Amino acid sequence: MNKPKLIRITTVPVSLEKLLEGQLTFMQTYFEVIAVSSQKEKLKEFGKKNNIPVHYVPLTRKITPLQDIISVWKLYRFLKKEKPQIVHTHTPKAGIVGMLAAYLAGAPHRLHTVAGLPLLEATGSKRKLLNLVEKFTYRFATKVYPNSKGLQEIILKNKFTKPDKLEIIANGSSNGIDSSYFSPTLFSKQQLQEKRKKLTIPPEDFVFIFVGRLVTDKGINELVEAFDSLHKTHKNTSLLLVGDFEEELDPLLPKTIKIIKKHPKIITTGWQDDVRIFYALSNALVFPSYREGFPNVVLQAGAMELPAIVTDINGCNEIITHQKNGLIIPVKSVSKLQKAMEHISVNLELYKRLQSQTRTNITNNYERQFVWNELLKEYQTLLTKK
Repeated sequence: MNKPKLIRITTVPVSLEKLLEGQLTFMQTYFEVIAVSSQKEKLKEFGKKNNIPVHYVPLTRKITPLQDIISVWKLYRFLKKEKPQIVHTHTPKAGIVGMLAAYLAGAPHRLHTVAGLPLLEATGSKRKLLNLVEKFTYRFATKVYPNSKGLQEIILKNKFTKPDKLEIIANGSSNGIDSSYFSPTLFSKQQLQEKRKKLTIPPEDFVFIFVGRLVTDKGINELVEAFDSLHKTHKNTSLLLVGDFEEELDPLLPKTIKIIKKHPKIITTGWQDDVRIFYALSNALVFPSYREGFPNVVLQAGAMELPAIVTDINGCNEIITHQKNGLIIPVKSVSKLQKAMEHISVNLELYKRLQSQTRTNITNNYERQFVWNELLKEYQTLLTKK
């Protein structure tokens, strides 16, 4: 008996590789899976590495109406040929292009996961346009999966779609976390000492870590300013920034770049395929983002036994409980961020109490296999409906 066909679409291949790591391989047991994305060479690498068939469609993360129409047409033709039972999209551009093409091609189950809403930081005519795109994406979809309760509330508040079209899989998250892979026990004391030395981090320093894109809407301007002020009075602290700058899409302030380049205790690593050892050598995650869906970084840090300082936004405030496994601060507040960083780094009793709850929270609620199984149940339930 032939397996039903499942097509998963993201704007760029790194989302297949990181956001949905391992998930498509798991689904291959039950479905004929095809991955669709842009960046042809990187997409081919993903397909070869994971033994998954891939199909290239030119997609951009910017507002490019003419190119998007061409992408819809190309994807429509591909879907008409493949006749999938399920088309499942992730990320905003893949969402509108994928859902429209799937609707036109007559795909019976058109699913879209919302893992964040970039429009929340937009204003004026751009915000109106992005709101319209979001509404159209949900209209063409048969079901929409916000990956956090907070996102679901935002969607309903903005009247992007009706409540009966929305559902949260498992307890949130697009992919859960593999706690056997993200475990602090995987690294020896010697390995961590050597890595710290290589990064020029003194052994006595309390290390704050940020993992992700080094951009404005991740709160990097506030983080760098807060750390710079904190370090003036707390010299035994370091800030480790793991990720790439995105100067074209969401650049940092010039003064932030200047501080990062000149500060002796701010270390940048660039993009890293494996971030685990960086978590393992650190003491606390700082994640002052303006908006999120359900951030994998906070899940990863928790599994690595790092308490987290996060902003009071959806996703973050669902994973972190204030004063239990981390600290929650207001968005865009340098003073509150600096105070929280100082509090967690000097109060050993507080630090140990927060740290003791981090990994248990992850293993009890967000284990990857549980999330995969819940999504599989959803797929199977949909396929049994007429």
